[in-house]
Amino acid sequence: KAQIVAAATDMAGGYSAAVMEHLPKAALGFDRFHVVKLMNEKLSDLRREMYHELTDKLHRKVLKGTRYLLMMNPENLKQNEKVDERAQLQEALQLNESLSIAYYLKEDLRQFWNQRSRPAAEKYLDAWCRRADASGIRQMQTMAKTLRSHRTGLLNWYDHPLSTGPLEGINNKIGAL
Repeated sequence: KAQIVAAATDMAGGYSAAVMEHLPKAALGFDRFHVVKLMNEKLSDLRREMYHELTDKLHRKVLKGTRYLLMMNPENLKQNEKVDERAQLQEALQLNESLSIAYYLKEDLRQFWNQRSRPAAEKYLDAWCRRADASGIRQMQTMAKTLRSHRTGLLNWYDHPLSTGPLEGINNKIGAL
């Protein structure tokens, strides 16, 4: 008979529907991890599309192998005498304007969860979606549309900062077994 006030899921329709059906009074929130994962998928799709459209072998070589660099948080990129992932990423971004715009939109989206309040987050989300739409990049426009359609669940994080991280960890351990 516990009174569940909030639940966190990814943005898949089945999970949302289940929460709304079985917990109609609970606030539905969307997990940060899954939102960032979806954004990374959009960025990866753009990189793949750009790679296949390139005819210049030099540009293809620069773009090849950047998928994980694009997805990583910049503070986690390796930079030492053997490997300079930051320089590799910067080279790819300098050669591809659309990829650069999309990458910085991804980094800006990570800041959504750092806003001081729900009203500030609302403004931030709206501004991010406008920038994504204005970019002219199909994948970013699609992401903006998705975020707008899940707006309430995203903003509910400011009232109920829940994460499915512990559950994801358990699922990974079960999968490994």
